[in-house]
Amino acid sequence: MIRAGLCLAALAAPAAAGPFDGLWRPSPTADCTRVGGDGGALKIEGDSFTGAESTCDLTLPVNVRDMNAVLYDMRCTGEGDEWTQRVLLMTAADGGLIMLLNGFAFKYDACGADPAVGTVTTSDDIGVAEEAPAAD
Repeated sequence: MIRAGLCLAALAAPAAAGPFDGLWRPSPTADCTRVGGDGGALKIEGDSFTGAESTCDLTLPVNVRDMNAVLYDMRCTGEGDEWTQRVLLMTAADGGLIMLLNGFAFKYDACGADPAVGTVTTSDDIGVAEEAPAAD
């Protein structure tokens, strides 16, 4: 009876915080107030990853020695499909997130405590300005 109670308590316990937990911005124009959709942020929480139109369970973590990185197996679902793949997550030198997926590397910036702050809405926000047309 005690053993059954301990098992139930373990099942009810929330997932432990992972080393990469947070909201991650895939581009300067990503909307950190939206998670899991096009133009929104990625979310990692415990052993769960939510990306554009998909969710994945991060399983079988393997720490990569001296690299502040973890290799995971992912079981994913999205848009009516299921798949598995491996992913390496690593803390970037600037505190962001680096994700390696089968020959592709992606860099994400942290969204911050207030997801709405820092969202780029215009080209001026990132220093890209239109040049005035030349006078004739």
